[in-house]
Amino acid sequence: MQEAYRPFYSPTLGHDVEMLVFGDVGYPIVVFPSSRGRYYEAKDFKLVEAVQWFIDNQKVKLYCIDSVDAHTWYAKHLHPAERVQNHIRYDHMLSNELVPMLQQECHVDKIGVAGCSFGGYHALNFAFRHPEQVAYLFSMGAAFDMRQFMDGYYDENLYFNNPPDFMPNAENEHFHQMNIVLGTAEYDFCKGANYQMSEILNNKGIRHWLDVRPYGTHDWPVWREMFPHYLSVM
Repeated sequence: MQEAYRPFYSPTLGHDVEMLVFGDVGYPIVVFPSSRGRYYEAKDFKLVEAVQWFIDNQKVKLYCIDSVDAHTWYAKHLHPAERVQNHIRYDHMLSNELVPMLQQECHVDKIGVAGCSFGGYHALNFAFRHPEQVAYLFSMGAAFDMRQFMDGYYDENLYFNNPPDFMPNAENEHFHQMNIVLGTAEYDFCKGANYQMSEILNNKGIRHWLDVRPYGTHDWPVWREMFPHYLSVM
């Protein structure tokens, strides 16, 4: 399995963004790490190994991107408004810098996004904010309401990065072209958030798969089982 360390400079963020890339040819999937995780998390927790067949057979190419959670939602030393602004800069980096690079490199119009736990929030929030750039969304064990991080603060920027708030009113034809999977497990403490998001999508007539595993908790063994299953039905 080909592996490459591919940092790149982001003018939007003003610093290098670290990234591991797995595979040489294949459909591009951006993999977000969990809470305050790093770009090598998916490798360390064997999520990449779980989908090695798809990489080796040139079905997918994984781009494991770094997070900036320590400067956004988890940055308790910053005012909540600044936390959201930092997240928006991260979102702009993804949409304006990373995605165009992958579109050119892989010769695609849209990409796939995936993530476990907090990485699932990142994947879903990005996909629903930029549906014209995303064809596949794989969220595993995620919750989506960011108000819990904001100490009671609320503004328009939070609204547009809080999927349970903005999605009921969002309209875009690309939502109906996206392949969406909401993965959770019977004993996952984020299960309720996935039922809530599924209900929002159902009310809007947006096709998706709510996958509730009948066993397992909020942990990597469940996600390592989910991810290859989801790639197999792309």
